[in-house]
Amino acid sequence: MHQNDIHNTSMKILTFLLFSLISIFTTSNAIDTISATQSIRDGGQTIVSAGGFFELGFFSINTDRYLGIYFKKISNGTVVWVSNRETPLTNSSGVLQFDSRGSLILLNQVNSTIWSANVSRALRNPIAQLLDSGNLVIREENDLNPENYVWESFHYPDQTFIPGMKIGRLAGGLEVRLSSWKRPDDPSKGDYTFQLDSTGLQMVIEKNSVFSSRSGPWNGVGQSGLPFLKPNPIYNYTMVISEKESYYTFDLVDKSVFTRIVLNENGVNDRYLWVDRTREWQHISSAPSDFCDSYNICGAHGSCDIGNTPVCSCLNKFVPKIESNWNSADWTDGCVRRTPLDCEKGDGFVKYPHIKLPDMLNYSTDSSITLEECDVMCLRNCSCKAYASSNLTNGIGCFFWFGDLIDMKQFDVDGGQDLYIRMTSSELENHGSSGHNKKVVIIASLVSSAVIFMLVLCLGFFLRNKKRTKQQNAQGTWENYQEDNYSFDNDDEDLELPHFDFSTVAKATNNFSFNNMLGEGGFGPVYKASFKYGEEVAVKRLSKESRQGIDEFKNEVKCIAKLQHRNLVKLLGYCIHQEERILIYEYMSNKSLDCYIFDDDRSKLLDWPMRFHIINGISRGLLYLHQDSRLRIIHRDLKLSNVLLDNEMNPKISDFGMARSFGGNETAASTNRVVGTYGYMAPEYAIDGLFSVKSDVFSFGVLVLEIISGEKNRGFTHPDHQLNLVGHAWKLFKDSRYIELIDGVVMASCNRSEALRAIHVGLLCVQNDPEDRPSMSSVVLMLSSEGPLPEPKEPGFFTERRLFDAESSKQESCSVNELTITMIDVR
Repeated sequence: MHQNDIHNTSMKILTFLLFSLISIFTTSNAIDTISATQSIRDGGQTIVSAGGFFELGFFSINTDRYLGIYFKKISNGTVVWVSNRETPLTNSSGVLQFDSRGSLILLNQVNSTIWSANVSRALRNPIAQLLDSGNLVIREENDLNPENYVWESFHYPDQTFIPGMKIGRLAGGLEVRLSSWKRPDDPSKGDYTFQLDSTGLQMVIEKNSVFSSRSGPWNGVGQSGLPFLKPNPIYNYTMVISEKESYYTFDLVDKSVFTRIVLNENGVNDRYLWVDRTREWQHISSAPSDFCDSYNICGAHGSCDIGNTPVCSCLNKFVPKIESNWNSADWTDGCVRRTPLDCEKGDGFVKYPHIKLPDMLNYSTDSSITLEECDVMCLRNCSCKAYASSNLTNGIGCFFWFGDLIDMKQFDVDGGQDLYIRMTSSELENHGSSGHNKKVVIIASLVSSAVIFMLVLCLGFFLRNKKRTKQQNAQGTWENYQEDNYSFDNDDEDLELPHFDFSTVAKATNNFSFNNMLGEGGFGPVYKASFKYGEEVAVKRLSKESRQGIDEFKNEVKCIAKLQHRNLVKLLGYCIHQEERILIYEYMSNKSLDCYIFDDDRSKLLDWPMRFHIINGISRGLLYLHQDSRLRIIHRDLKLSNVLLDNEMNPKISDFGMARSFGGNETAASTNRVVGTYGYMAPEYAIDGLFSVKSDVFSFGVLVLEIISGEKNRGFTHPDHQLNLVGHAWKLFKDSRYIELIDGVVMASCNRSEALRAIHVGLLCVQNDPEDRPSMSSVVLMLSSEGPLPEPKEPGFFTERRLFDAESSKQESCSVNELTITMIDVR
């Protein structure tokens, strides 16, 4: 062989060997794990999942450095998870390693921990492994059982939802949710989250803990608010709902076709599909998809249709509650029935097709009965306002609604599902609804109402026994622990309110555990309770030593059971068991208004627009009590601690234990037993026991001045005088200096004309003579208009006093759902 040929052959062999060594070296470094003795340093060190799908390493966003997981095989570099999203590195000094307990920690250049994967238990030989699913897991070296993973990145996602992840409540109580980035170039937590709501039935997007949009409840096939969510050749999706866990997840049908969901900074879930031909992510769907997906924009019994102008309309057989507002495109007050319900004369149901089912606010479920049985069961409970199928796969099971129906959307033939809404018998005539409804109307024309009642009662008794037999060994739901409606005595009308079994309430409060206790007041202790499927409520338990008794208990139940208004707290049920007297309310996570107004730190959370919104909401709730409810109700204990705040900081008046109801044109009465709270009582009530709607107006005026000033009426001090807050406000008004009354923390956000008008209205409400005080209808009008206001006269209790005020008739402090609660522990 020629020497040159030998040389060339030798070079080829050397090149081949070198290439092979490089390949072996590269392959051996493409590891997917980190052990206790290894680390990853910024500067090119990474780990790659076994199939090469995902990579864990350091990367830059703008000038900051982050550690995270990103695609490698497709869309190289697209980030799916960031560890140190809140604490970026400023240079390439980051090191990822294990600590002594087996937790992964990220260190900066001075060896300070800026992120940690806190493991649930200490490990002897920890391993961190990046799986082909994109999930980074921590486990014992020789334990490959997924159930024994001590930490997973899938449990702590940011904005990206990829196949195999579970969003919801997992076994052990872990809540998994997406959280948006602040901006596309800032991975720190933004305003939005995507999560399972407290019912465990529907997915919601929240903005700063307030509903922004929701999917509708899971119906066995999909979610009624997401018509595009259908079986497809790209991914499978499912909702798992059980006593141990509830979550939403999806998986790929074909592993070569990849899809992901990203919760963007505007609160929209965008789904993308990787197109290999174009090497790009293709956007295929969004949720929410249009304006009608915004939460509750059409109010109660209103429906949104993006194809209509305007988009909001009342459901058929409903009319706007306030016509003038509706015509001005203000739909927040919603709609009411054209003909009120009359349970005694015989109601039925009208079918509304292709509807996004209402929000699950006051609901129950029964998974063991047919749709026809649901009709009968709902019909015999006058509190039941609507029902729908809860499982479209087999037609067995129902949702029941017991209050206002909100956040509905009208779809065409490709979306939503059938909703059956209760209607009075006159509205069922000539309406093509269910055959059952036709039978009701025909029978009603042939036999007396007494016979109908007996037929329905017998049928209901039969179905109830049948249902209980089916459910002896089944898991309980809300419907399981609601018992028959209960009346206190033969003279009381039926309360049309769920009665709860005592054992169920005890279980929900962990046997009235001290750890569940929210506070205690004149009524007794209040507990936070969690029923099955995560329903959180507040439980008021009448104590044996209570300064209130069975009369107040009965009074509160009967008063509030008939009330339905967005600015009144909802009573969900009650329990009477031997000596036990218990009330069950919706749980108000933001507690009471006094927690904010009188707290130096929290008061800063209530700017002027929010305070004015709260004032207006309270005024509308009080107007409803005085004028629009079925019975005229005088509250008699209106104060900041009895105004609760919902998730959206909407005010809700609570505590009706001292309330009095009137019929006809009655507006006033007298009593020898003055109850309430000093500082809010009108003078004629505190001195002579005379109370009326105008004594509530006085309390409202005090409340307005406290909200504006951030000061308490009682205990108020000033270096120039010894007046209470009302007297101080009057003095400033007479001196044309009443802008000085405004709380300093809201001055920057304050609309001065609104604030001065609110102060003026507050002073009109606290005038000494009840006849001079405006009605609540006038108050609502004055707060919302810009016309001239009458000159206020001297307020009640306008006297110089020594600072000897006794304590109020009930201790005041930060409240949650109690009439007045002394806080035990703030959680």
